[in-house]
Amino acid sequence: MNPLFVHPSLSEERQNAKRLDTADPLARFRAEFFQGSGIYLDGNSLGLLSRKAEKAVERVLREWKELAIEGWLDAEQPWFFLAEKIGDMAAPLVGAKASELIASGTTTSNLHSLVSTLFPSDPKRSRIVSDSLNFSSDIYVLRDQLILRGLNPETELLRISSEDGYLIDEDRIMATLDETVALLVLSTVQYRSGQLFDIKAITEKAHAVGARVIWDASHSAGSVPHEFHEWGVDGAVFCGYKYLNGGPGSTGFLYIHEKHAALKPALSGWFGHRKDTQFQLNHDFAMAAGAGRFQISTPHVLSLIPLEASLALFAEADQHELRRKSLAMTELMMAMGDRYLAPHGLRIVTPRRADQRGGHVAFAGADAFALAQALRQQGIVPDFRPPNILRLAPTAFYNTYSDLVATISCILHILEDGDLERYQKPTDIP
Repeated sequence: MNPLFVHPSLSEERQNAKRLDTADPLARFRAEFFQGSGIYLDGNSLGLLSRKAEKAVERVLREWKELAIEGWLDAEQPWFFLAEKIGDMAAPLVGAKASELIASGTTTSNLHSLVSTLFPSDPKRSRIVSDSLNFSSDIYVLRDQLILRGLNPETELLRISSEDGYLIDEDRIMATLDETVALLVLSTVQYRSGQLFDIKAITEKAHAVGARVIWDASHSAGSVPHEFHEWGVDGAVFCGYKYLNGGPGSTGFLYIHEKHAALKPALSGWFGHRKDTQFQLNHDFAMAAGAGRFQISTPHVLSLIPLEASLALFAEADQHELRRKSLAMTELMMAMGDRYLAPHGLRIVTPRRADQRGGHVAFAGADAFALAQALRQQGIVPDFRPPNILRLAPTAFYNTYSDLVATISCILHILEDGDLERYQKPTDIP
């Protein structure tokens, strides 16, 4: 089946999608990305390569070839300051001051660094609050950090449970916060269902009882605009390879509010030292100003440079227009899902309200894994998350409304055909 196949039942939706695509103010950005011949709806796991990123990597390889070690200061964009520059470029996407954000490390290592630094010394505050649906790596961090303090994660890590396995009740988060809580650590968007938390309200509630707040924005940065500084968020982490299109294993980001400027990182490294005296290699750590002090090791230049190119595209686009299109695409997908897929047992578990929804739509169904495999066979790349979630993540930069009609058409055709048995066998990496 051609991935652009449109089911006869969706002819009206196809015409409407064509009109939306023609009027799309972001349409010009589509040509900036390499997309192949199919439809890519997995940008919330790995964003596509942009032409600018390809050229940027080629440039740095050339600089490495021609300048060798001199590239640290003599490259077109000196490598020595690259992490700070990319942090500056990403800051508007999360509402951070330039000094509050650094491109460094990975999401998990950055979370370790922030938790170990922001955990208060008050012995009355020994608990960390998170939730039962949070990403596994974040929970590993929280458990380890409690153990390192001689605390029992079985009693001191409070994970708010989900009644349906897809969503977390924000009121239950609020009710759990009290004077025994040291840190609240949540993801801005639930990676399975796409639920978007009220970051401002939850942060305010945590602060009202004296707790500090760290957000993992990996599933929202570049898709949902944030105002971390204005909301008083203490710390945040996010990756660079999803909506930011920084490439596989791309460098992560660490945000820390300027009100914590005096806090020394609990995990120090030589690249967090003041730039002007870093190469004196003094054993006394003189921390850099702002988030730059949280750098530990030498920056991974080849993992950083695609972000410079990708973030240049974000600077050209209006992030609020990106969000408007993202919401319009997920709304269209949900409307078609309700009409055509729900009768076949594929149920939407993503919140319907725009202010509670991230950038993807999650369909729950017994055949979710098989559907994901079948779609790949048809040239459409979705995502599967155990036990029964098919995730579709349209990206405002490079997906069209017509892509979505074609995808729902393909799913409907597969469900009507009913031949899913051959796709049911699990693989090690879905």
